[in-house]
Amino acid sequence: MTDTRLAQSIKAWGLELGFQQVGITDTDLGPAEARLLSWLAAGRHGDMGYMERHGTRRSRPADLVPGTLTVIAVRMDYLPEPHAALERALADPATAFVSRYALGRDYHKTLRRRLQRLADRITESVGPFGHRIFADSAPVLEKPLAEKAGLGWIGKHTNLINARAGSWFFLGEIYTDLDLPLDSPAADHCGRCRACLDVCPTHAIVAPYKLDARLCISYLTIEHRGSIPEQLRPLMGNRVYGCDDCQLVCPWNRFARLTAESDFLPRGGLEAATLIELFAWDQATFLARTQGTAIRRIGYAAWQRNLAVALGNAPSSSQVRAALGARSDDPDPLVREHVLWALARHAGPAPRPGPGC
Repeated sequence: MTDTRLAQSIKAWGLELGFQQVGITDTDLGPAEARLLSWLAAGRHGDMGYMERHGTRRSRPADLVPGTLTVIAVRMDYLPEPHAALERALADPATAFVSRYALGRDYHKTLRRRLQRLADRITESVGPFGHRIFADSAPVLEKPLAEKAGLGWIGKHTNLINARAGSWFFLGEIYTDLDLPLDSPAADHCGRCRACLDVCPTHAIVAPYKLDARLCISYLTIEHRGSIPEQLRPLMGNRVYGCDDCQLVCPWNRFARLTAESDFLPRGGLEAATLIELFAWDQATFLARTQGTAIRRIGYAAWQRNLAVALGNAPSSSQVRAALGARSDDPDPLVREHVLWALARHAGPAPRPGPGC
């Protein structure tokens, strides 16, 4: 089989396996590396020290996996429900808003399993070849690789956007030692639009194409394990795990399609659960109800911390005050700090809900 024929077959096999698009690129990420190093030097990665420790292995695929010549990049849609349903959940201050990528099965497992099946198909065709599979699971510059492979462009909010599919999709890669023909990079189509910059609750998109993770609600509720800065808490509204605001307003997402993957559909009613309901979970319930999802990795304390902040932003009521009061002496100092902050918000005049509440 010629290299061109093999590349065509890989793309066809990928579609058969449930990926919406497959592209191929080389390993030259020089411009992306420069942006990464500048971002790290500015400290915009916050507590994510592992990004600095990985150094240039993230931007030099052949340093991470010696012998890598080309990268097969894929995307898979995950939007589980129409935008109107997301907007309703975000607008209801009593509802706990969970980023829609996390409502179903942990995407890492689903993508890795499909990528392995794609690698197996390649092996059946050409014999054993050097490769390694990634799905947001190692120091990989996924978005620059996907952009070079033609899957979309990195928008002003720093997410990947596809002109025919929006941005509600996961990315995955196979690093290979195959010398395959390359796809053309995608062009930027953000134009003068700044909807994502204007809607960001905490102004974490500090300039077009520049994100300060330290201000980002997704970072604060997922990656950050310590105390959430007090000045940011009122801005978080009812978002308890991640934030989808910049995707909700992106005009390109009018082309987004609902996922066909059952793995990505909501589990356990989390798409409409109330803050009070979730705050009542003990640790055993948290572990049982989040089993197999991406939510579990943040741990029970961070989950309770996030819910306490959201309850502090909710309209004041006897039910909210009672739920918070029941945990005012929580043994975990992180949880207790945020509960006491939330109770103080309800002690005086009713707090104003943050954006999105």
